[in-house]
Amino acid sequence: MKLLNYYRQFFVLSIAITLISIIALAVFGLKLGIDFKGGSVTELEFNQAVDTGKVREVIQQKGISGAQVQSTEDNGVIIRTEQQDEEKHKELLAALKTDVGEFTEKSYQSIGPIVGEQLTRQAVYQLILVSLGIVLYIAYAFRKVTKPISSWQFGIAAVVALLHDLIVVLGIFALLGHFFNIEIDSMFVTAMLTVLGFSVHDTIIVFDRIRENLRVYAGQSIEFVVNHSISQTLVRSLNTSLTVLFVLLALLLFGGETIRYFVLALFVGIVAGTYSSIFVASPILVLWQNYRLRKRK
Repeated sequence: MKLLNYYRQFFVLSIAITLISIIALAVFGLKLGIDFKGGSVTELEFNQAVDTGKVREVIQQKGISGAQVQSTEDNGVIIRTEQQDEEKHKELLAALKTDVGEFTEKSYQSIGPIVGEQLTRQAVYQLILVSLGIVLYIAYAFRKVTKPISSWQFGIAAVVALLHDLIVVLGIFALLGHFFNIEIDSMFVTAMLTVLGFSVHDTIIVFDRIRENLRVYAGQSIEFVVNHSISQTLVRSLNTSLTVLFVLLALLLFGGETIRYFVLALFVGIVAGTYSSIFVASPILVLWQNYRLRKRK
C-alpha cells in the first residue's frame, strides 16, 4: 500500500482544514465558560430526587443564560452560572425552593475574572510545556536512530502533527461556540491534554517502525521505508483508534449533558490524531529528508 503516493492530496486537505480552523479562531474565538471568564458556583443538596432539567428551566426563567447544571450523589446538584450578586443569588435559591423542592445549600463561591485569566494562562502554559516535553522525549528515545534521519527530526515532525490536532479541535469548538453557543471549560483543557497524549502515542508507533526499517532496509529510499512502515502499522493504528472511538461515541450518545462536550473534544482530537500520525507526521519526515539531500547536492 503506497499511501505516500497521495501525500500531496493529504497535505492539501490538512492545510485547508488547518486554515479554516485558524480563521474560525481568529474571527470567532473560543467561547469561554465560567472557569475562564469568572462566575458563580453553587452546590445544593435536595431532600428528594431532583430533576436537573427542571433546575435548568428555573434558571432560564430567572434570565440566567449559559448555566451548567451537574448532578452529584445524594440528590446533589452543582450549578455554574455567570457572576451574580448576593440579591440575584438569593432570588435564584428562592425560585428553586418553590419550583423544585427543599434543599440545603452546601457551598457557594464566586470566581472573579482575575482567577479566570490565571486559569487561561495556566492552560496555555500546560499545553506549551507538554509539547516541549514531547519533543525532548522523542529526541531522547530516538537518539540511537539509524541515519540519515536524526532524532530531532522525529521530535519536531511529531509536534507539527500535534499542533495540527490541537488547531483542528480548537477551530471546531470556535465554530460550535459561535453557531451553537457552546462554551469551553477546564474539562476541555483536560481533553486537549489527553488528545496530545493519544496522538503522540499513535505517532510513536509509526515512527518506531520507521526507525527499525531504516536499519533493516538500509540503502533503500526514504519513501520506501516510510511507506512500508505505514503499511505495517496502519491496521494496528486504526484498530486502536476505532476501539476508543466506539466507546467515546457511546458516551457521546448516552453519557449525559455534563460530559458531552468533553467527550466530543476527545472524539474529534483522536480522529485528527490518527489521521495526522499517518498522513502528516510521516510525510513531513520524507519531505524534510528529501530537502536535506537536495541541499547537500
